[in-house]
Amino acid sequence: MSDVESAIRERRSVRKYLQKPVPEENLREILEAAVWAPSAHNAQPWRFIVLTEDLPKRTLAETMAKAWLIDLEKDGAPKAARLLSAKASCERFAGSPVLVVACITLKDMNKYPDAKRGKNERDLAIQSLSAAIQNLLLAAHAKGLGGCWYCAPAFCKVAVRKTLKIPREVEPQALITLGYPAEKPEAPMRKPLETFVFRERWGKP
Repeated sequence: MSDVESAIRERRSVRKYLQKPVPEENLREILEAAVWAPSAHNAQPWRFIVLTEDLPKRTLAETMAKAWLIDLEKDGAPKAARLLSAKASCERFAGSPVLVVACITLKDMNKYPDAKRGKNERDLAIQSLSAAIQNLLLAAHAKGLGGCWYCAPAFCKVAVRKTLKIPREVEPQALITLGYPAEKPEAPMRKPLETFVFRERWGKP
């Protein structure tokens, strides 16, 4: 098995970290790996906002927790459960050594006069960002770091943009936590390959 295959199989979603700073050089190399991902039209529509200081991390975590509380209330979740979930989420993000807010921009994507192709182009930007995030996670794993990909910013884009003063043309999509692991998660169950892969057999009934 190649090093790449091993990294893909051994990488885990890590949610608990040691309170140990990530060297700047390592962080830069991880982000370099992210931006070498393939992208539609080679537009490279990703933007990454990196937070390592306590106050910005705490402020963003509290902003997202407040937005989640509103959604949980709309869902009819009991108050005690809402508060517990929001608090746990806030502490998880604020306590991570590094937060990376992953965003897209349509600035260099193709422009179309119709809404349908415009929406498709946005989908391509999101697909491109996803490839970059996967690169980021694999590069972090290769350096002995753990990471976890969260979609929380997608549910509170306006609040995240306002908190971090993100330009209007940049859209928050995801949040990645990074740090030295304080846990060793077990490998998650994977369904058989045949569940997902279908092959056309030409010339056969």
